[in-house]
Formats: sequence, C-alpha cells, structure tokens
Amino acid sequence: MKKALLLMLICWGAHAQKNYSVRMADSFMKWNPDSIKVAPNKPARWDYEQGLVLKALEKVWVQTGDARYFNFIKKELDLYVQEDGSIKSYKYEDFNLDNISTGRMLLTLYVQSLPQKEKYKKAADLLWKQLENQPTTSEGGYWHKQRYPYQMWLDGLFMAEPFAVEYATLFKKPEQIDHVIQQFDLIEKYAVDKKSGLIYHAYDEKRQEKWADPQTGLSKHFWGRALGWYAMALVEVLDYLPQGHEGRVKLVSYLKRLAPAIQKHQDPQSGLWYQILDMPKREGNYKEASVSAMFVYALAKGARLGYIEPKYAQVALKGYNGILKEFVKEEADGSLSYHHTVSVGGLGGNPYRDGSYEYYLSEPQRVNDLKGVGPFIFASIEIEALKERAQLKPKTVALDYYFNREFRKDLNGDTEQFHYTWEDRMHSGFWIWGQVFTHLGAKTTALKEAPTAQNLKNAQAYIIVDPDTPKETASPNYINATHVKVISDWVKNGGTLVLMANDTTNCEIPKFNELAKAFGISFTGKNINFIPGGKDYELAAVNIPTGNDVFRNTRKIYAKEIVTLKVEKGAKALVKKGDDVVIATANYGKGRVFVIGDPWLYNEYVDGRIIGPEFENMQALRDLTHWILK
Repeated sequence: MKKALLLMLICWGAHAQKNYSVRMADSFMKWNPDSIKVAPNKPARWDYEQGLVLKALEKVWVQTGDARYFNFIKKELDLYVQEDGSIKSYKYEDFNLDNISTGRMLLTLYVQSLPQKEKYKKAADLLWKQLENQPTTSEGGYWHKQRYPYQMWLDGLFMAEPFAVEYATLFKKPEQIDHVIQQFDLIEKYAVDKKSGLIYHAYDEKRQEKWADPQTGLSKHFWGRALGWYAMALVEVLDYLPQGHEGRVKLVSYLKRLAPAIQKHQDPQSGLWYQILDMPKREGNYKEASVSAMFVYALAKGARLGYIEPKYAQVALKGYNGILKEFVKEEADGSLSYHHTVSVGGLGGNPYRDGSYEYYLSEPQRVNDLKGVGPFIFASIEIEALKERAQLKPKTVALDYYFNREFRKDLNGDTEQFHYTWEDRMHSGFWIWGQVFTHLGAKTTALKEAPTAQNLKNAQAYIIVDPDTPKETASPNYINATHVKVISDWVKNGGTLVLMANDTTNCEIPKFNELAKAFGISFTGKNINFIPGGKDYELAAVNIPTGNDVFRNTRKIYAKEIVTLKVEKGAKALVKKGDDVVIATANYGKGRVFVIGDPWLYNEYVDGRIIGPEFENMQALRDLTHWILK
C-alpha cells in the first residue's frame, strides 16, 4: 500500500507545479476583490459560505506565511463586525445554525496580536448567546433553524460545533463541550443507516414534515454534501477537544465507522463521489464536486492524525486526483475554476423541498460555488502535506518549557505559560511552527520538567529556546552539568537538538553556553543585527548561501539582535554575516545539532504580517522542519 501511495504521489506531483491550495485561494481573492458574494446578483451578507472560504484562506496563510490571506480575512470581517460587536445582516432571532460558522474566524482574529480586537470577541459572544438559546429537540439536539422546528440536519454539525468547541475551550466552559458531543451522539443514534453506514440528510423528531418517514422521522436519501459536512465536522471538532476528554473516543469511533462507508461508495474509476451517494447508476445522478473535496479532506486529515487507518490516505489521494481531472479547470489568465458543485440541498421551506431523488437532482450545478471552492482548498492543504510527508519520517518533537518558562494573563485573566510555546497563537508563540510540524506528520510535545534520559526517551527532536534570566521569570531554571550530560548522551544516541538563544540582554547565555560547547559551538556574547527605530528591517537581513544541507530553498531571512557563534571540534559554520557566524551545525555521535543566536521562527516573523515578502522566514521554517524530520 505504501509503494502504491508513493507512486500516486509521484504522478500527482509531476503536474502540481504550484500548490493548488495557493492557486485556488488566489483565484478566489481575484473573483472577490472587495467583498464575498455567496450568490450571483445578490448583496454580500454574513453567511456560512463566507466563513467556509475564509477558514480555507486561514489554512493557506498558516502554511505559507503569506499575509495577503490574513489581510483578506480581516478586511472581510471588518465589513460586518461593528465596534459594539453587532454584525451587519445577522439576525439573532432566526436561530439559524448556518450563521454560526463564520464565528470561527472571529476567534481566529481575537487570538492574534491585533489592536482593537475586542469587537471580535463581542461578536463571538453574540453567536455564543444564540447557541445558548438555540431551540432544541426533547433530547437537546439543535434545531437547524427557528423555522425548521424539531429538525436536526447534518449540515448543522459543521455550522455550529467547530465554533462551539473552540469557544468553549478558549473561554473555559468545559461543561459546554459535552453538549457539542451530544449533537454527534444524536445523529449517530437516529440518522445512521446500519446497513450501508451512510447517514440520512436530516431527522424530524416530530415526524411532521412531508419529507420525513412517518416511522423513523428520517429524510429519504443520502445526500453527498450533507455527509461531507458531517465528516468535516468530526475532524474539525477533534482539533479543539482536550486530549483527556472522553468525547474524543466517541468522535474518533464515529469517524472510524464512517470511513469504510465513504470508501465503499467511492466511484472505483474516477475516485469521486456522487450527488446521491448510493445510487451512482440511477438516471440523472452525477459526480459532485463539494462532497468529493469534503471526503478527501476528512479522510486525509483523519489518516494523518491517526484517527483512522493510514490506508485512507490512499483513498483520499485517489479522490483528489479525480477532482483535478474532472472539476478543476485552468482559465486563460492562469487562474483556476471549480466546476460541478450543486448550488444547494435543503428540505421543507417555500417552495417546498420534499427530499426526493428528483428534488436533489433538480438543483443547479455551479462554477466556483464557494461550497466547493472552500473544501477544495481544505483538501489541497492535506494532500500537499501528504506529498511532503512521503519524504520524511514521523517523529516526536519536544519543545522545552522548563528552561524557558514565562507567564502572563490569558484571555480569561488566568495565568498561563507563554513565549515560544506551541499553544501561544499571538506573535510571541511558536503556534505556526507547531502547525507545520503536525501537518508534516510529527507529534509535538511540551517538556515541562528538567530533561532526563527517561523523558527524552520517546522524543527524536528536542528544541530549547531562550533560557530565562530573573528578568523573564521569578524563579529561572538554569542548565547545569547534569542536564548537559543527559542531553549530549541523547544526541549521541541519535537525537536532533535545536538550540536558539536570544540577545544577551534577554537570554541566560553563560549556562546555555555550556550545553552548546558540548557540541563544539559557543555563543560569543557579541550581538549583531540591531535595528535603530525598529523599522529598517533590511539591517537584520541574513543571506543564506546556496548548497547548504539545511536551507535548501531559502536565500534570505530576517533575524534581529543575534548573538554570534564560534565553532570548533568539527562543528560547521552554516551561515555567516560578514565574518560573524550566525548559524552552526554539528554531527555528534549518531545525532545532529543546530544552533542560532535568536528565536527567529516565532509567529511574529513567520506569519508575514510584519516583515515583507522579500524575507523568507516561513520558507526557512519549512526547510528547517524538513531537516529535523529527515
């Protein structure tokens, strides 16, 4: 299976010159230079389709560090979100779950380093208030809308639950997470077809609707996109569920149950999925673009994170190749277009939608419908990572939280550790680097205790950044001779060690130096690349020589206030600025060491929002990540 997957990746890579995620994201922004219109000839409005594609742009931004995507997101939300947190065109009284989806982007902006960001929190609070008061079935399942009483639709799981679980986790409402899990429980209880493993589009608890089976309350068919929404909801919600939460086991089991059904109903020739999933040969049925992208995303991500068996990555790749062949077209101007997305699929309403086969096939197909474009970008991000992972080894990467141990008040006013941590999404953190690691198949962990042979045993890479002085934290933990012995023995046995200092006024250099010296590298105490006034970024430019074995695709980086290095004992000066060594590496026993005098890969200098595109810090991050995982 692994050889077959590699062959498929090679064939796909041959015609994937520039990542399709980037090309489609750029095409989308070209279509919508001012504001997003979710339907032709209709004014822009707060809508789930808007939120879907903005989330796709966020994923591209995190993987590329290109601020154009972040700026587009912020510009779009600022058209709607007022200073008091009210949202233009949003109607609270509709109790429409579709209106919740874009709330995820409010949270994205709120956790960033941004001025005047309280309005995003206020707007998110308004959406949370809707969920707190959303009408429910007798067992607590959200009505899809106020005007669809006692009805649960699969669509609603994607619209509401990723926002709900992220909000509940971010603002410490653990009791509300159980309510998120309950929504999935009810769908599994009432809407799953035991024979096929597929899930019906909707469930009417009162059995009142004409589309509902009088015995079960279920709609008649397995509409592709409805199951796509559900599959994506599972993998998105799992991103935010605490590791120890019992709901994780449930949601993973639901995905494991669903994955074989998705595979079974994949068209064996094209790799795609049909509008009505279980009737591929019935007259009028067709291969549909949104469900195909949604299933590719859910299967690829689920396989990457170990929720489902690795074989499903091959199922996803086959589907993606079919998407490129049948749905993606290149236009004369070089942009991409996305074809054969069904415009809508609903039940009830006026005119009445009866849920029949004929109804689902009557809805028109659209070009560049956002419900197809967004999931295609989602899927592309995962498949592109699949291609990269084929060249790498899965490793556990431990980040030191013991020598670097600073604290601040979090968004709730509680104390949290921050600064060069995986969790810190503000400019001070390594959140983006952590996302790249996990996307490339690594497991990230935090080492909160002093390093020992035992707690380093399961890590293949170990990163230590900016050890504290009393200036940074009240009770610093200093590196001592025991730590040096433990870490050097671990490297000798095959570990990859990354050491990042800081300028001498913000880092404990002397004791950190004892660790670096064990590998023939030392911090000189000389600082370079200062920027008077803080804006002349070119003063902190560092050119990367070609032919080095770490930064294969990087030519210029930004790194300010660097402590320079001295190399001996066979260590290698990898990058210099003039006569000063900026980056050094060393082989030590079976292991490797990378040293730089600056923590230069934190969010502020890889997300593209501060320094210009002439600096390739994000590419350097990806190159270094590849080196660590090789």
